[in-house]
Amino acid sequence: MRKIKAGIIGTGFIGPLHIEALRRLGFVEIAAVADMNRQLAEEKAGQLHIPGAYGDYRELLADETIESVHICTPNHLHYGMTRDALMAGKHVICEKPLAMNLEESRELAAMASEKGLVNAVHFNIRYYPLIQHIRTLVEKGELGRILAVNGSYQQDWLFYETDYNWRLRPEYSGESRAVADIGSHWLDSVEYITGLRISRVCADLATFHPVRRKPLKQVETYAGKLQDNTEFESVDIKTEDYASVLLRFCNGAHGSMTVNQVAAGRKNRIYFEIYGDKMSVAWDSENPNEMWTGHRDRGNELLLKDPALMAGSSGRFAGYPGGHAEGFPDTSKQLFLEVYRYIWEMGSGSCTKASFPGFMDGVREALLCENILKSAREEKWVDIRE
Repeated sequence: MRKIKAGIIGTGFIGPLHIEALRRLGFVEIAAVADMNRQLAEEKAGQLHIPGAYGDYRELLADETIESVHICTPNHLHYGMTRDALMAGKHVICEKPLAMNLEESRELAAMASEKGLVNAVHFNIRYYPLIQHIRTLVEKGELGRILAVNGSYQQDWLFYETDYNWRLRPEYSGESRAVADIGSHWLDSVEYITGLRISRVCADLATFHPVRRKPLKQVETYAGKLQDNTEFESVDIKTEDYASVLLRFCNGAHGSMTVNQVAAGRKNRIYFEIYGDKMSVAWDSENPNEMWTGHRDRGNELLLKDPALMAGSSGRFAGYPGGHAEGFPDTSKQLFLEVYRYIWEMGSGSCTKASFPGFMDGVREALLCENILKSAREEKWVDIRE
């Protein structure tokens, strides 16, 4: 199998995560990294033993040996960098959100389709092994008709008013924060698992810290609580810390989602319960190798991740045997394996249908987020219109 050369734009929290996952594939070579701070790019390249480092991402795009590009920068840069990468003929894997708004997202999806380039959004939560197992159970009708879906995505990394990050600024992250940042993962996962589209939303948003104390030195994502910052400036916060959203699905099912980035003790917890008219399932990302199954007329069950016991072909998304835990880093590896296998197949002329989240999934999440914001502003139910 030939090696595919990739470039990474962005060297913060998520860029090195992409690099680590890609290296585990074996047939992808990280050729270069780029960051607006050239010194930082060179330092990161040195630490991670990557040959190329650029202070301008356009220099990376000009390298004709690089086939694919990962956009791992703050949200406000996604649109321009992704557009330029597509214009340069590169396959693109972009962090979510795909762009700052629905119009830009649609433009990028249309451009990628027109150019025939591979495009993916990093909705990695889909690739926990038991998420794939539950999706297969739903497809096989094991749950029956879906009646209700409830759950949450909760974190505590913004718990204190002194916790600060660029995601708190709408000019960098977009008009929505908690919903777009973590709620988008929950919404994407639930629609993916159930195969049902959300048709209506009714949302309530809250900002618990309307003023935060911004450290005068730069803080990397999730690193704030590890640093001792004594000098601050007060900053007004315009994006939500919290959201509760009532949901209606296309088959008539009901549901609810709560997102909260000020939830003490919840480090990074995605949780959902799916209730069918035959049985129910529940899954918690802080215990990702366990799945609860609920029954009315017999004992409830707890399945420990084991590819030998997983439904259909879902076991292929488990990289290790039963009893060997898999977690967050493994989800990116599995997603990228799907993407790069597809890129390799394109080059060999034996391409099958893409199964990973693409730019149209990024458009879908932009649509849901914009309508959730509209619902909260107008304090009413809003229909989701494609």
